[in-house]
Parts: sequence; structure tokens; C-alpha cells
Amino acid sequence: MALKYSSMLDLGTAIPEFELTNVLDDSSLRSSSLQNNKPSLLMVICNHCPYVIQYHEELQRLARDFQKSINIVAISANDVSNYPQDRPELMKVLFTKLGLKFPYLYDETQELAKALKAECTPEFYLYDQNSLLVYRGRLDDSSPGNHIIPTGKELRSALNKLLTGESISKYQQPSMGCSIKWKEW
Repeated sequence: MALKYSSMLDLGTAIPEFELTNVLDDSSLRSSSLQNNKPSLLMVICNHCPYVIQYHEELQRLARDFQKSINIVAISANDVSNYPQDRPELMKVLFTKLGLKFPYLYDETQELAKALKAECTPEFYLYDQNSLLVYRGRLDDSSPGNHIIPTGKELRSALNKLLTGESISKYQQPSMGCSIKWKEW
């Protein structure tokens, strides 16, 4: 497990254009469908990373608490030829097991992950209703082995402030986790 930190995409950056397959139902999801006057949360995750696995229950709580107010989208970009546990069919199995119904996109070309300047799993990108980045970084200060229970307090604070029209601090902590498993072309 190679520990990496997020590179902190510039605040104010627009959601990159994309069209990817949602592994839950094999439908296509375009970035333009997120332009619906709702904020959007993009999460770069994967199946096998212990940093992501520790957040499974918090992802369920986030969906329960915010799915009606915001667009929630998960993205996996790992090289499945070398990390077969992140294959699309297993992505679907995981989300079905967790009862998560928001889209889980497979970024086979890794173009979206590169556009987000993603470095690790998990990384969280919160965009306002105008599709501009207002928060990027970590969910909270927990990590495997530090005995801090995941609460999502940092991301939740940004979500709540965005939804109530309060300003979000520009001081944000990078996420940390397993490195994205880049393909070698």
C-alpha cells in the first residue's frame, strides 16, 4: 500500500467534462447531467483500498443524509489488469452489498482521474450548484490504525455550509490513501 496525498485541485475549477459507465446499471452518465442546480460531490474511490474501506459506513450515512440535496457520484480509475478486485463487476457487487444507489463510475481511460488531478483513494471533490469546486481533500482525520472513528466531519462541514449559503474555508486538508493504480501505456 503506497501512501499518497491529494494534490489539491485549484478551488473554482469547473467539473471536468466526462461520459462514463455507471457499473450499477450499465447506463452512461455525463457531466452535463450534474448541471441541475444542485451541488455535486465526486469521490475517487476503489474497492480494495483500506482507506476507502474504513469509510464504507460513512459513505452510507452521507448518502442517507445528503443524496436528496446533492448529486453524489463515485469514480474508480484503478488499472484493473493489475488490481482485479477493482473490476467493474466487483464494483457493482460492493455497492449492492453496501446498499449504495448513487452512481459508481468506471474510469477505464483514467482521463477523469487525471483531469481531477487525483493522486489517491479516497479523494473528495465538492462542487457548488454552478459546477465550481468549493472543497477538495479529506473526509475527516481518521485513517486505518489511528483509532479515530470516521465521522466525515470536514466534508460534512463543507456540505452543510454550501447548502446553507455560508462560506467554506479555503484552508482544507489533503486527503490521503492508496495511490491511484495508473495504467502503463
